[in-house]
Amino acid sequence: MKKRIVIPALILLVGTQTYAQKKWTETPKDSYTIVQNKGGQTLGYSPKSGVKIIQVDGLAFKDLNKNGKLDIYEDWRKPVAERAKDLATKMTVEQMAGLMLYSRHQSVPAQEAGMFTGTYNEKPFSKSGAKPSDLSDQQIAFLTNDNLRHVLMTSVQSPIIAAQWNNNIQALVEGIGMGIPSNNSSDPRNGANKDSEYNAGSGGSISQWPEELGLAATFDPTITEKFGSIAAKEYRALGITTALSPQIDLATEPRWNRFVGTFGEDPKLATDMARAYVDGFQTSPKSIDVYDGWGNQSVNAMVKHWPSGGPEEGGRDGHFAYGKFAVYPGNNFETHLKTFLEGAFKLKGKTKKASAVMPYYTISYGQDKKYGENVGNGFSKYIITDLLRNKYGYDGVVCTDWLITANEGPTPDVFAGKSWGVEKLTIAERHYKVMMAGVDQFGGNNDIKPVLEAYQMGLKEHGETFMRKRFEQSAVRLLLNIFRVGLFENSYLDANETKAIVGQPEFMKAGYDTQLKSIVMIKNQNKTLPIAKGKTVYIPKRVTPAGINFFGQPSPEKIEYPINLELIKKYYTVTDDPAKADFAIVFIKSPISGGYSRADREAGGNGYVPINLQLKDYTAVDARAQSIAAGDPVIDPTITNRSYLNKTSKSNSYPDLNTILETKKAMNGKPVLVSVNISNPMVFGEFEKEVDAIVGEFGVQVEALMDIISGKTEPSGLLPLQMPLNMSTVEKQMEDVPHDMTPYVDANGNMYDFGFGLNWKGVIKDARTEKYSIKK
Repeated sequence: MKKRIVIPALILLVGTQTYAQKKWTETPKDSYTIVQNKGGQTLGYSPKSGVKIIQVDGLAFKDLNKNGKLDIYEDWRKPVAERAKDLATKMTVEQMAGLMLYSRHQSVPAQEAGMFTGTYNEKPFSKSGAKPSDLSDQQIAFLTNDNLRHVLMTSVQSPIIAAQWNNNIQALVEGIGMGIPSNNSSDPRNGANKDSEYNAGSGGSISQWPEELGLAATFDPTITEKFGSIAAKEYRALGITTALSPQIDLATEPRWNRFVGTFGEDPKLATDMARAYVDGFQTSPKSIDVYDGWGNQSVNAMVKHWPSGGPEEGGRDGHFAYGKFAVYPGNNFETHLKTFLEGAFKLKGKTKKASAVMPYYTISYGQDKKYGENVGNGFSKYIITDLLRNKYGYDGVVCTDWLITANEGPTPDVFAGKSWGVEKLTIAERHYKVMMAGVDQFGGNNDIKPVLEAYQMGLKEHGETFMRKRFEQSAVRLLLNIFRVGLFENSYLDANETKAIVGQPEFMKAGYDTQLKSIVMIKNQNKTLPIAKGKTVYIPKRVTPAGINFFGQPSPEKIEYPINLELIKKYYTVTDDPAKADFAIVFIKSPISGGYSRADREAGGNGYVPINLQLKDYTAVDARAQSIAAGDPVIDPTITNRSYLNKTSKSNSYPDLNTILETKKAMNGKPVLVSVNISNPMVFGEFEKEVDAIVGEFGVQVEALMDIISGKTEPSGLLPLQMPLNMSTVEKQMEDVPHDMTPYVDANGNMYDFGFGLNWKGVIKDARTEKYSIKK
């Protein structure tokens, strides 16, 4: 029989004979306390949470469930798998159901308008008197009432605010239930555009790198692994322990609007990049044996999207009902699994495989060979259990993409729920189907009620023993990802350390150097480049036509300078008179367009229109007469053909062609350079012969582009994608097959194919092009 002596903030478990010698020290911080075990783990806890410290064998442990004894899950000396199983058995069904939730997007402080609004004491932030780091009413509700422990962060006011907000969340959840920490996560936030949501949210100080497709353009996986290791340090300093990345879909469909977020279309390059990225994020500088090779600086990587969202029919994206089908006309399903099976699931580091997987929204049309279902991947027992889990042995967390259990919008182009293939089921029935498919977690769902309803459905069909075991199975997987990154020991941050880590000069330099290595020189007629600093440059304004943004909201026409001219002036004199300029730079974006037209539907058509990768208007004379997949039982049950044959579409960059041609005329024979922000393959034949040089970039700072143009740095990037000869070859390629377009050949005889790029000497031929060459 053990005696228990209680003193403030400390419970000593004492043996019947002797007191163990104390082997730990305690240091109060601003809002939490640090406990250092000699030769053991460092703990952090908040005095506000009511958690006490237990001493066993002279070592300190947190009594998270406040029962006055050391449970297995509280013992940091035990292997994490043993701890996770112990905790799952102690949890109520309601607690496990909350663990299965993954919050909708949370900005800090909460937005006052738009899709992701929040309040403080029922008031908008600006009128509430709240601190930016305070928890919103909605956050408090889903953490306490719904038992949610996985939070998706978006914008934050500053790194310091992020650290303080994290500490507020952790103090709240530490004091309730089983004391399970919050596993905070983020979509990619290290892009080069400071005005984008995630970088602006980090106070503009996080290290800046090219987009994922730009990492691929370096053709160097060691760079991508370095990115992962640096980004992981910054994530942990912001309180982020799960990266909702990388996007390892094989981008074999050139019209897909998420192409830029991938590592491109080449199976070998994309696989190597996927492995490197995940290794970089998950490998802690110091692994911990009982964490199974992970460490307290590791970041979970949730790879997406199983079994690949790349082969979207006609390039239409699965965020919308018009893009719900992925098709495989080339019978190339298995190739799309390589980035997972040979990359993210076969790591070099001690973490062995990506900790989590997200299936895509799409219906992998015709691929369910066992049950014959055409349902979204997150609902498919064949895709998740039979393939991912049983055939390929993946035992980590599977989390749905966001809002797949919600109802779709009134028309196929409305951004709403994405319950593809199960549109007629109730919300609770969809949760149950997801659960029975083998999925652990519901992305974008803050509400516990449909999960508990699904549990009741399972009780009726399978009984309590089965359903309890099923819930515990997911709970163990989810808890493992929290244990392995050290959150149960210490989830608190020192805001001053956060400020010092996020965006430190060494990290910023590494990101900038990678931006330089990602830029591809595509054309350099008569060695136009480099152009020495101090020359005079003319930069025309860019016209962005009115249109519809990603969320379906109208956007007005804009006429503005495409870049910050003050940054250009660090390199060149800028003039608005072409006659006074030595050369011109026309900044454009690769063309893309929507795949659905409400006007076409209202006029009696099926609503489906071609996606345009050229600047001129495009008429789809070579499109399929009959689509491979079709059907929506809610919105358009009568439409059995999604073909857009002979229909015409404009790209969202169509004014750029006139700008290029007008600039060439105005320059009267002086050099014209085109800089393309590349998000997709594009048709260069409309303007290539009219210009002297072309550079392509995948999201870089203006200074990086100017360092290339001015000759400060030699270009070394390579195209991680094919550039098509025309739209006919785009239509004739198969959505699931890589490298099956006829590439464009320019006036110099250079083929704009995968792996092509120029340096000052000419076409780059090196170890990278040899390793990743494609045999024609």
